[in-house]
Amino acid sequence: MGQVVEAERLAGEVLKANRTDVGAASILARALMAQNRNEEAIAPLERAARRVEDAGIETLLGAALGAAGRRNEAIDVLRRTTARRPPFLPAFQELAGQLAAAGRIDQAVAVIESAIALAPGTLELQILLAQLLPDCNQRNRAREILEKLRIVAPGHPAILPALARVLLLDGDYAAAAELYRQVLAQRPDDPLTRLSYSACLLEMGDRAGGEANLRLALRGRPQMIGRTTAALTMSSHGRFFFRPSGFAKFLGEPR
Repeated sequence: MGQVVEAERLAGEVLKANRTDVGAASILARALMAQNRNEEAIAPLERAARRVEDAGIETLLGAALGAAGRRNEAIDVLRRTTARRPPFLPAFQELAGQLAAAGRIDQAVAVIESAIALAPGTLELQILLAQLLPDCNQRNRAREILEKLRIVAPGHPAILPALARVLLLDGDYAAAAELYRQVLAQRPDDPLTRLSYSACLLEMGDRAGGEANLRLALRGRPQMIGRTTAALTMSSHGRFFFRPSGFAKFLGEPR
């Protein structure tokens, strides 16, 4: 229900009464992480991990360590967890995410491929693999996977955006724009999808449409200024301003 402060309080009370309660340690850590208090979440998870062998706790510990900037420690914890059998698939996903965040894309791909070998029918692993492959210049393979998944699971919310990204990277702007348009029909307030849609329109020479969608992506989201200005300047049909204030004024005000 989003009441993370109350969840933190209740989980803390449970742990005072029973320090071995794995469920309470997990809830406490999740509540702290939801408040961006990642460093505080580590201690209760470490205590729980020392008392019991629980792949879920170890995976959450890896996530907390990574979020706190201790990525090498996170990777070490998660590698040990992924070595356990039976496999705990969320640990593979978290490890791949940590490796990708560290720029070790080839290793992230290898981790997901090993997970798929253990659980070949897992849709989420296939999608994650396809999302990683373009970053190591394997766009054709990613596209092949996503085209198959589009048939197998046509309603999955992650497939069309991932396929559209591959098409965008391949320069197939019209096809990518059509997919992004379909995604926006379902999620009109998704700023990152609208940003990518804008990039397609700009590359297709539709400057008015591209800029209009950039404004929609930025509206009420000052944290998006960097992404929107990058999209505007990097396009072959974009614009350039000498001052950041020029970008903000241009994108923040209708012409």
